[in-house]
Amino acid sequence: MPTPASGRGFLWLGLVLSSVCVALGSETQANSTTDALNILLIIVDDLRPSLGCYGDKLVRSPNIDQLASHSLLFQNAFAQQAVCAPSRVSFLTGRRPDTTRLYDFNSYWRVHAGNFSTIPQYFKENGYVTMSVGKVFHPGITSNHTDDSPYSWSFPPYHPSSEKYENTKTCQGPDGELHANLLCPVDVVDVPEGTLPDKQSTEQAVQLLEKMKTSASPFFLAVGYHKPHIPFRYPKEFQKLYPLENITLAPDSEVPDGLPPVAYNPWMDIRQREDVQALNISVPYGPIPVDFQRKIRQSYFASVSYLDTQVGHLLSALDDLQLANSTIVAFTSDHGWALGEHGEWAKYSNFDVATHVPLMFYVPGRTASLPEAGEKLFPYLDPFDSASELMEPGRQSMDLVELVSLFPTLAGLAGLQVPPRCPVPSFHVELCREGKNLLKHFRFRDLEEDPYLPGNPRELIAYSQYPRPADFPQWNSDKPSLKDIKIMGYSIRTIDYRYTVWVGFNPDEFLANFSDIHAGELYFVDSDPLQDHNMYNDSQGGDLFQLLMP
Repeated sequence: MPTPASGRGFLWLGLVLSSVCVALGSETQANSTTDALNILLIIVDDLRPSLGCYGDKLVRSPNIDQLASHSLLFQNAFAQQAVCAPSRVSFLTGRRPDTTRLYDFNSYWRVHAGNFSTIPQYFKENGYVTMSVGKVFHPGITSNHTDDSPYSWSFPPYHPSSEKYENTKTCQGPDGELHANLLCPVDVVDVPEGTLPDKQSTEQAVQLLEKMKTSASPFFLAVGYHKPHIPFRYPKEFQKLYPLENITLAPDSEVPDGLPPVAYNPWMDIRQREDVQALNISVPYGPIPVDFQRKIRQSYFASVSYLDTQVGHLLSALDDLQLANSTIVAFTSDHGWALGEHGEWAKYSNFDVATHVPLMFYVPGRTASLPEAGEKLFPYLDPFDSASELMEPGRQSMDLVELVSLFPTLAGLAGLQVPPRCPVPSFHVELCREGKNLLKHFRFRDLEEDPYLPGNPRELIAYSQYPRPADFPQWNSDKPSLKDIKIMGYSIRTIDYRYTVWVGFNPDEFLANFSDIHAGELYFVDSDPLQDHNMYNDSQGGDLFQLLMP
């Protein structure tokens, strides 16, 4: 791996390593389990399941696919709100957005809702050294401008120094000038500091793994990658993997006739980029010119392959340090991202393309055999190597699951006591969880003694929600501030259908009024997998929805 380009990175690492020594002394005493499994939690920004291991035939993601081949992969995992800060606070606390009361980017849950424990905090309190690299919590007030330190972390989190250039004019345009574009393939040697944020995050994470190899305490390392979040700023060579002539449009690139206006997100953040502004696209529905749609999809897929290389280097280091036999690896995303489906771009909706996320867990000795001496489970795979074959996922579950299940599942897999289910209401309860424990899915080898009999799949439900300021798309429809929320779209996803009702919402009281139905959506998965044909026509839909709410 190349060395960090910034001296600031070395300074941070020195402070961290000295802090680790202090943390080891204090936290080893708290943990009586000498053979506890470590945790490596990889969180990706805006990654839909456009991966080989999820059946995508175009995207080259050999390293993530290799992880999947040794993991339990959940085919139907869903986020609870398709926007960064609310989703991350939700799954890191194990509570739904209606409990964290975070639907925007403007409050800190410990002050605004309740002093809820987080996943890393729980591991820290159980003797783990907890470390954060890159984008784990959303930065800013939603994590108290500290990534929830000192509650969640043993020492201050690391953010790559080159992060500050992400939205600046570093994209070479056809005119030879630098722009703040949506599409931003770069020559890495020419960008400020000669590196990119995700590269720096990988380098720092590897150095922390090297230090923790000799630790007497188990570690919890969370690594948050920025790509494929916009702007699509990635090493330009990854474009070669996706020639434009091979890029197809979304199969349903038109706005569906039966789509309620309140359900549509007008992708305002994309419109703010200089290259998109130059297209003079009409608001709110567009459309984006076909040739530019292909370029967006090309850059998204290229960003995914670039991300895959970073995951590959990180997992290869885990192997080289002989930590793969003692470390659980969990991989997920905060939400999906629309690539032209329904005439929409970005997240900000309740559709599957915005809420469906990858989710997989590698558990040494359980999802895969323990590696033999000298054996590598995660050798680095080059996405440019055309000879590499697609790897099949190791084990798969088709059950519908939610990201709020991450907290109890990681605790259970690590052998910690699983937090209890939350009472209703739970604002006064610091430690509890609203998601199901997925541990039963990992009982493979003891089936005769403890058989796992899956329940009725039609009883499984994933819940999502999204706020809107008005019934029709407007400038703040994608990301309304709490005070401006007038409508909440509550969505139920089952194996058979996606059912959404848009109801009146009082932001002062945090109350939804299910007798005030603004619109509804009903899509049947088997006959309409892309969710283009709205079958909602029952005025009593809101009553049925209330019966199904958690």
